[in-house]
Amino acid sequence: MAFPGSYLLRLVLALAGGALCVLAFAPFSLEWVAPLSLALLFFLWMEETPGRAFWLGWSWGAGCMGFGVFWLHNSIAQFGGLNLPLAVFITLVFALFLALFPGLAGWVANRLARGRLPRLLLAYPASWVLLEWSRSWLLTGFPWLSLGYSQIDSVLAGYAPVLGVYGVSLVTALMGSSLLLWRTPWVVLLPLLGLGGWMLQKVSWTSEAGAPFTASLVQASIPQQQKWLSSQLRPTLEFYVSETEKLEHSRLTVWPETAVPAFANKVEAAFLQPLHERLQDQGRDLLVGIPVREKDGRYYNSLLALGTSGRGRYDKRHLVPFGEFMPFARWLQPLVRMLAIPMSSFSAGDAGEQPLLKLAGYPAGVSICYEDAFPAESVQALPEAAFLLNASNDAWFGNSLAPHQHLEMARMRALENGRYMLRATNTGISAIVDDKGRLLRVLSWGERGVISAPVRPMAGSTPWALGGNGPLLLILFLMLLGAYLRSPGGAPSRP
Repeated sequence: MAFPGSYLLRLVLALAGGALCVLAFAPFSLEWVAPLSLALLFFLWMEETPGRAFWLGWSWGAGCMGFGVFWLHNSIAQFGGLNLPLAVFITLVFALFLALFPGLAGWVANRLARGRLPRLLLAYPASWVLLEWSRSWLLTGFPWLSLGYSQIDSVLAGYAPVLGVYGVSLVTALMGSSLLLWRTPWVVLLPLLGLGGWMLQKVSWTSEAGAPFTASLVQASIPQQQKWLSSQLRPTLEFYVSETEKLEHSRLTVWPETAVPAFANKVEAAFLQPLHERLQDQGRDLLVGIPVREKDGRYYNSLLALGTSGRGRYDKRHLVPFGEFMPFARWLQPLVRMLAIPMSSFSAGDAGEQPLLKLAGYPAGVSICYEDAFPAESVQALPEAAFLLNASNDAWFGNSLAPHQHLEMARMRALENGRYMLRATNTGISAIVDDKGRLLRVLSWGERGVISAPVRPMAGSTPWALGGNGPLLLILFLMLLGAYLRSPGGAPSRP
């Protein structure tokens, strides 16, 4: 039965449902809101034409993305050099673009399937996840607020090591569908899905691969506006070094992304090499975030390993569009010149030939900032990597929802891969996360200090690490095929 009332009212309800779904994600972490929000949208989709379902999905997406990623305007305005109204306008346009994906999910599902059960049990969950996964890579990808992340602290997180974050999204969507089937036997899916997740949480997919070691993260919490001032270089380095010297029992210390606000060649002789030699004498390792400029003029956002495990370097591979490089430069460069947006021109690191850094005597899967939002990139370091590490700088977004959402994603990477995750940030939120995605130590946003915890190197692979998204995509294809075949008449709906 379609929802009573005018179509405009249904659009408003979809918008409100999407906005409320933001509460399912960090820092609010009301995970139960996510299936309820989807249940509302699925209810509004029922009995609608594909075209009207598209606009309902788009309205839901506008609410979710409009409120959930509104923090983007902060970096555009403060650090992109644009006035606030223009920054807000650009952010809203971006959010409305992202809203196309849930809109397309509604169009696909209602175009493909007819009938209550084919839509609720097959078409709606499958099309939702398929479009969510597409958003993670299309046009360089923006995987923020994928529904599975909201379940990192719920029993549904047990599905993450098996099917990844998008598999958790699928189970969450099925929970939403089940809520609409409470008068049918299919409502049994609610407890069964929850029980399945709880049982999977009891499984240890990976095992310890050596003696634990103590790791420490240093958070200087220097405001982004001051970070690159020449007068700030010396006090910045003095703080990091003094805090690191106190950590004599830490086998590994990590400084965040671009912790050193100078090109590596400028501080190599006076700072990096002496620090490396001192760490070697102490039997310790350090990972330093620092930009690197090559002789040919190219420069990279990099991490340098110093100390007893040897020197090494990792260059960021997945750059942030418009922040670190200009996508589709041939077409967009005139627009950027017209808006006077200051651009960085980092080069991307080699995607296939960067050896794993050795830290604390173990190979580590390292990433920089935005890269830990992409599951397929973190898994590339496995099974060799004994733990994961991410160095970030979320200072661009201020004390907003962004640092909390970003940490949520890093926790999911730890859970998917069965590895500890060390996450060092400039201004927060830094955290040490265990192989189950649980927070062991946390430094809040804006807090200056150090956190330490024992880290257990892990070996082996989770089912997700072995198969990636392949098994899930096969499941989605079979669900959509089943929705089509189970529809009355086996024919798509009218436009």
